[in-house]
This record gives sequence, structure tokens and C-alpha cells, in this order.
Amino acid sequence: MKSIVTEIELIGDRKIEQIPSIKDKALRINLNQSIYGTFAEIGAGQETVRHFFRAGASSGTIAKAMSAYDKDFSDAIYGIEEDGRYVTESRLKKMLAHETRLIEERLKRDKHPNKIFFSYANTVATIDFAKQYKGHGWVGISFQVAPGEEYNEILLHIRFKETDARLQQETLGILGVNLIYGAFYKHNDPKKLLRYLYDHLDKDQLEIDTINFSGPRFANIDNRLMSLQLVKNGMTDAVMFGPDGKNILPAAVLYKKNILALRGSFRPVTKVNMNMYKKSYDMFIQENKVDKDNTFVIFEITLSNLKAEGEIDERDFLDRAELLCSLGQTVMISNFQEFYKVVEYFSDFTKARMGLAMGVNNLVDIFDEKYYRHLSGGILEAFGKLFYRDLKVYLYPMKGEDGTVINSDNLKVHPRMKELYKFFKFNGKVIDIANYDEQNLEIFSRHVLKMIVNGETGWEKMLPDGTADIIKQQKLFGYQSKKELAE
Repeated sequence: MKSIVTEIELIGDRKIEQIPSIKDKALRINLNQSIYGTFAEIGAGQETVRHFFRAGASSGTIAKAMSAYDKDFSDAIYGIEEDGRYVTESRLKKMLAHETRLIEERLKRDKHPNKIFFSYANTVATIDFAKQYKGHGWVGISFQVAPGEEYNEILLHIRFKETDARLQQETLGILGVNLIYGAFYKHNDPKKLLRYLYDHLDKDQLEIDTINFSGPRFANIDNRLMSLQLVKNGMTDAVMFGPDGKNILPAAVLYKKNILALRGSFRPVTKVNMNMYKKSYDMFIQENKVDKDNTFVIFEITLSNLKAEGEIDERDFLDRAELLCSLGQTVMISNFQEFYKVVEYFSDFTKARMGLAMGVNNLVDIFDEKYYRHLSGGILEAFGKLFYRDLKVYLYPMKGEDGTVINSDNLKVHPRMKELYKFFKFNGKVIDIANYDEQNLEIFSRHVLKMIVNGETGWEKMLPDGTADIIKQQKLFGYQSKKELAE
């Protein structure tokens, strides 16, 4: 029989990892006499459990396989959702909780002392008949690593990219096997587990835009770092997490919202950033087409910004995130270097008015042609995508080298871009932020960071209230006390 474990071939000084087939993965699970559990799949057939049935020796793994397709049956088993929807994280959690409870009730420990139980579930909507809605779903597993141990959970949200329902079903089945296999054999290395979810899959088939790990085996895992891995690995273009540090589904919080976004390094977040946010927010909610109760604010950090000094420093990323979350902000990590891509992304979820708050340098960069050479239509194509939508830019001023305050009236763009800039400015697309705090124009994040690292004093007053204390207490951004520096 072909080996069902990962093979390693040595070619010269290189190691080439041979990925086990989906059948081999399912068979390895089936042949493990300890693993035993249930499958509950809704919306795309019983595509995952099918692989385990076909691999052979499935009676040692599958306690139950079910699919409650009828809504009344589903509601009777798992309860009714408040919003009446079925493809939700809440539904997935109820499915996992219900099936886990049943397996514990029906399979007594005295009869199965060495079993480690699991429940796998998915709730999915594949592409519609008109092919206007590509489909998405929630997939998860609740599993033990040792008999009687508390359960661990891995929950993820997927968006299908294929345009055929049958192909989407097959993709879901492969993903499910990869998830179950990873849960049992790669739980000690969640980063590898994430990458292995795409074994025998292509990123053109499937996007994973949210993932959350929980349970005793993942007690030390920061899900914000797992979100970062999704973007870093190209599994999705953007991820979000809330003030509580928990990953959130972009589609769930951005749907039909007025969105105000601020891009920055936030290394660390300063009074400039917060003044820009507050002033632009006050202006944004006064707009005719903006509903204050329907407005969502996002602080965005780009992957390129996180890589500014080479490879991504995860500690540095968490330091930035920690401060923004402490200020009650929602953070988005994106792979969008150009602003028009950010707006395009938001437009997948809302047609309502959007706002971008930024400094003068960022706006000048928007009018730099070098960022659009990859587009056949160049900067005009980018600006069509950017300003064709219901969007306004709120501009925070800066102080020039000669002490002059630079705003939308006197900033300088490339001579070829002057008329294009005038067109958007005089059509009300660019608005100066009013009533800003002039003292903030002397504050620069890079200067604050240098002061923190070098153990200088005075940087505290440049940060929002309370954030300096957090930096000192948690030793963020390489902070050391005077005593520590002296030693």
C-alpha cells in the first residue's frame, strides 16, 4: 500500500514535500483507532464525509453522517436563528455544540475509554442558478486531542470563486478533509495547519477570509496573528478584528454600511491619528447620505506597511493592534497598496457613501502615476474605480519645511496631474478637515517610535490618553524603563 504519511524526497540539498492525497488523508484518519466522530453538512451535499466513506475502513471513524436540508428539520434540530438565516457562524456553532453533546451522550466513556471524539460541520450556500451570487459558507470542527479532554474548535468562513455548483461542492469536500486532517495532525503548528488547508486546492477556487481557533490546545494562539497569516499567505485580501481582538467577518459588519476608513502605520497610534479620526468622523456623519447609526469606522494597515523593514515582525504587528484595540477601534489588515483597491473591496459589501481620511502625503501619492503602470488604463482607470463610487476624501493638513500649513489648496502634485486633481477637488471629492489641532502637526509616528526605543522622555504627551501607560506596562515597541536601560 502507498504510504499514507508525508513523504520527503531529497534532491541535492533541497527537500521537496510530497503532499498526501485526499484519499490518503482520509484513510489515515480512518485507520486511527482513536478518532471517532460525526459529520453534519448542510447546503452542498455530504461532500466531506464522502471522502471518508470511499477511502475505506470508515466504520472506525464515522459514528454518524447527516444533512438536515429541510429548513424545518434544521430548525427542529439546531434551533431557530434570530435573523432567520442559515449560513452563519451562529448556525455553525449550534451545529457543532449539538452534535458534540450527542456524541458524548450516546457513546459512553466506559465503552469507549480511548476514543477522541470530534464533530465536523458546515453550512454552505453554493452559487445560485443565475450565477449572480457565487456563494459562501462556514466550516468548522470541534475535536479532542486526548480522551476526555476539553474540546478544541477551528471555525472558518469561505467564499467560493468557482462558477459551477458541482465544482464548489468538490472544493468544499477537499477543504473539509484538509481541516479534519490538520486538526488531528497539525494542531501543534496552526500556521502550517492554515497552509495545508489549501492542499490540492488553488486560491482561484476558494478564499478563506476569517478563522478562529479556541480550546485548550490553542490557549496561547492569538487569532489576530492567524488573521495576518491569511493575508500573508494570499488566502484573502483583507481580514478584520474588533476592539476585543477577535476576528470578525468583513461581510457581516460592512454590509450596506457607510464606511469611514483611515490608513496608517499606527506605529504607534498618535494624537494625529485620533484627531484625524474624530474630525473626519464628525464631518462624515453630517453628510446627506450618511446615517450615523449605520456608520462603521476602520483603521487599516497594509501588508506592505508591515513589511516596510523587511519580513513581518509579528510582535510589532501585535503592538500596533493592541493600542488600536485599546482605543475601541476595529482594525483591518489588507493586501491593498493602492487606495482604489480598498474602495473596490468595500464596494463588494455596500453601495452607501464611503469616506477616506488621510494626510497630505497620502493624497499626493494617489496622484503619482507610478502606482498605476500595471493598469491598461493607467491612472485614469484607477481614478474611475476610486471616484466613480460615492466617495469623499477628508484631508488632514501637514506643516511644510518652511512652516507653511499645506492643505488641499496649496499641495503640489506632478504638473501632468494638476488638472486631474483640480477636477476632483472642485467636484467636492476632496475636503479639508476643519478645526484640527495645530499642535498635532509637529507629531510624527516615526519620531515617537525612535524616542520610545532610545529611552527618551516626552513622547507620552504625543499619544492618546492611556496609551503611554499600556506601552510601558506591556513593554510595546521595544520600550524599556530607565532602570532596564541602565542595566
